[in-house]
Amino acid sequence: MYISELVIEPKYYEFDMMGIIYHANYLGWFEAGRSKLCEDLGFKYIDMEKAGYISPVYEMKVEYKKGIRYGDEVLLRTWIIENGGVKTVYGYNVLNGEGTLCVEGSSSHYVVRREDFKPVQFKKVFPEWHAAFEEASK
Repeated sequence: MYISELVIEPKYYEFDMMGIIYHANYLGWFEAGRSKLCEDLGFKYIDMEKAGYISPVYEMKVEYKKGIRYGDEVLLRTWIIENGGVKTVYGYNVLNGEGTLCVEGSSSHYVVRREDFKPVQFKKVFPEWHAAFEEASK
């Protein structure tokens, strides 16, 4: 299984009054990880959009285990949990500089036509992309 890695430098404004990353910021980090994974595999999300398709979030799960504090190093790991014909599920782990798992999560996405949000079969519309995801998920 291929795991994409993204080093994140938390910005001061991402922290809450308790001195830890505000919980909603992880969702943006997950999106950055998903985009990085696609790029690592040779694809850019913008090309999907240019072709008239988008991949909206269907479901997001996040489990907070330990807070990221200001000054912590952050490593985001992203991988493909499931790559069906229509739905793709991504997994995420956020680790601090000591390698401690701080947050884990997943997101489910469908590929839909931009014009009417009608789901399409990912493997039929983007066969090369789907094949690369299949290989990366092994």
